[in-house]
Amino acid sequence: MKRRSLLTVASAATVMTLGGVGYAAHRRARNPYYQGPQSDHFDGLRFHGPEQGADKDLAAVLRWQMARAGEAWPAAFPSPFPADKPPERVAGLRVVLIGHASYLVQVAGRNILIDPVFAKRASPLRFAGPKRVNPPGIAYADLPPINAVLITHNHYDHLDGPAVARLWQDHQPAVIAPLGNAAILRSYDDGMVVETRDWGESVDLGGGLAVHLTPANHWSARGLNDRRMALWCAFVLTGPTGVHYHVGDTGFGDGRLFRAVRERFGPPRLATLPIGAYEPRWFMQAQHMNPADAVEALTLLGADQALGHHWGTFRLTDEGVERPAEALGAALTVAGLPQERFLALRPGQVWEA
Repeated sequence: MKRRSLLTVASAATVMTLGGVGYAAHRRARNPYYQGPQSDHFDGLRFHGPEQGADKDLAAVLRWQMARAGEAWPAAFPSPFPADKPPERVAGLRVVLIGHASYLVQVAGRNILIDPVFAKRASPLRFAGPKRVNPPGIAYADLPPINAVLITHNHYDHLDGPAVARLWQDHQPAVIAPLGNAAILRSYDDGMVVETRDWGESVDLGGGLAVHLTPANHWSARGLNDRRMALWCAFVLTGPTGVHYHVGDTGFGDGRLFRAVRERFGPPRLATLPIGAYEPRWFMQAQHMNPADAVEALTLLGADQALGHHWGTFRLTDEGVERPAEALGAALTVAGLPQERFLALRPGQVWEA
């Protein structure tokens, strides 16, 4: 009985982290985050993507959680790279993985954080849920002045509310997120100014930089009854150093997302793509790419360089901690691409152009 109770708590934390279940969302008749006109991806209550599949139900979640036979993770998986101490500004492009899907992007004199998560757990619970197995690749105290914070979506492994509130209090950055996420972010600091945008819209960051919101094959949920009530996105940064395409989470789908980015913006100079949290495929394929998918995305994008994230920090799914990097290397070999064109980053690792 005790084991079952612990499993229920852990399952609930994992579900809320991944947004992997929609069984309770259909009970809510009003969107608490966003009221706006209907569109081709908003029906007045919930958002949906161009390739949105059916929401997973409770039976599917329990089937996965009760039958989990994935590889155990070590209690610690330290990065081989020391924690970075970034310069105050850079004229070119410098990218550092903080951990999981959190980046510091320093570009053209601006400092941008994407999905900054500094919490010990990617979970709404302090005592349960995915626990960090390596410290952040940049200590919070070593961050340079932050000009902008970009949030791709509201899952707990991407939106660390207390961290964003602290960043707001310390740096007063521009906080940019998809529609519906302002209410969530302001629940952590009601004075926070949040600029929300729809897919296809942009924000001028100054200095010749702009950020554009583009679709992703994913969804959102902060709890068990708000599924797809806030929008999710990928980001495209354009500026003096070229095009940088960043995806927090997405399924590959039929590849149209990546073709559309290339058609609109041209081949990116850099693509930062997720490569982890993909097993079991019957459950995860619609929402998370595996390394082979990510290599195919790189090919469709025609990006000069790709960096891989969303692995090796929080155990969300069933693959072993090192499997994404190994599978990425194998997929690059199959595709006939050099290993250095797509790097599986570790916390603190720096890439510069």
